[in-house]
Amino acid sequence: MKTNTFLIAMLMAVLPSLSGAQNTQQGWTLKQCLEYGLKNFGGVRLAQYKVETANQQAREAISQYLPQVTGTGTFTDNIKLQRSVIPAGTFGNPEPLTVAFGQKYQNTVSAQATQTIYDKTLILGIKANEPNQKLAELNTRQTQEDVIYNITKNYYQVFVSQQQIALLKDNMTRTEQVLGVLKLQRDNGVIQPVDYTNTEVSYNNTRSQLVLAENSLELAINQLKYQMGLSQDQPLMLTDSSILKQLPKAQKQEFDPRNLVSFQQGERNLDLQRIQMARTKAGYLPTLTANASYGTLSFSNQFGGAFQNFLGFGTVGLRLNLPIFDGFRRDAQYQQNRLTVMTQEEQQRLNTEAYKLQYNNAESQLIRARTNTENDDRTVKLAQQVYDITTLQYKQGVKNLTDLLNADKSYREAQSNYINSLINYYQAQLDLEQSQGTLLNFYNQL
Repeated sequence: MKTNTFLIAMLMAVLPSLSGAQNTQQGWTLKQCLEYGLKNFGGVRLAQYKVETANQQAREAISQYLPQVTGTGTFTDNIKLQRSVIPAGTFGNPEPLTVAFGQKYQNTVSAQATQTIYDKTLILGIKANEPNQKLAELNTRQTQEDVIYNITKNYYQVFVSQQQIALLKDNMTRTEQVLGVLKLQRDNGVIQPVDYTNTEVSYNNTRSQLVLAENSLELAINQLKYQMGLSQDQPLMLTDSSILKQLPKAQKQEFDPRNLVSFQQGERNLDLQRIQMARTKAGYLPTLTANASYGTLSFSNQFGGAFQNFLGFGTVGLRLNLPIFDGFRRDAQYQQNRLTVMTQEEQQRLNTEAYKLQYNNAESQLIRARTNTENDDRTVKLAQQVYDITTLQYKQGVKNLTDLLNADKSYREAQSNYINSLINYYQAQLDLEQSQGTLLNFYNQL
């Protein structure tokens, strides 16, 4: 890649104040901005919370296959005991008897334990832990790539805006020099006043462009601070001059959609949907559960006696649950799951083609942007040579003022076109990294 060495030298020469400010205050390189953003941007913390949530969901799924133990305790005051009638003739009684069963006070303390022995739906729920946790990790990676993309994009925008401002200041300096010469010529009657006025209008237009550029730069810096998670009150100065000295080069590689986070997320979502379909189908299978309980109770017609003479009781058993007929509810659920899986599979195929298209477009755009940057680099050099020669010839009286102004205008346009090509090249390189899933590699190689 050819570099615009002359433009770099010119920028360094016309920006002593900017260079001095960077020397007195530590600046931020692109690498430092990315490191800060990956640690402090709020979206990264949100992604970390989702990973922890997935871990806790895994614990919850496993817990359903572990023993479930509960304890209960009750105290009952039968303020009015229920009565029952014993028919006449029972126990030799000629008349029906009204009898109250139970006593006024009763205490019961017990513990129950259940253990699932076989439940296919719970087993499949545990199996879903892995893709669910992987999905959370992929979400974190996607967030990291978004942070890298956004910070890099804004960093390039800020840096190129600074160079644009430098060019405008250089243009104003050159125009001021021309105005000084024209003023003497106007005062001596060598040129018409309108020639001086036209140049002064051009100077004022450049000054207006400089004000707009400085305002755009401030907005871009504020946006970069936000993407980094940096306080808006904290100053931010860029210092990565290597951006101009060596244009970025994308690490082009053979396209493989499996490298993309979005593709991997689609695969993990498909895994979860297939597991859900299997869980619905497993609802037709029987479940087996073991249970046990043990407790004590006491009863008395006196309050104090209710806490004495406890009697123990206990049970153990098995419970088999066999689904027989549910009105085809589960079959409808299964068909919905099946259609969801088919839909996501088709969507994944469409997404893969879209990823390939995005990569091809990014590759073509990068080639085009590189060509434009090289052409505009050469054009700047040629325009500068034409301007220097025209300036010399104007001083010698060979060229008129119109020729000088045209040369100056062409030089400005060439500089502006180069700046625009530069930002387009940076963006194209970044888009290619994103389309082939190598943004993390891009960050690690800085």
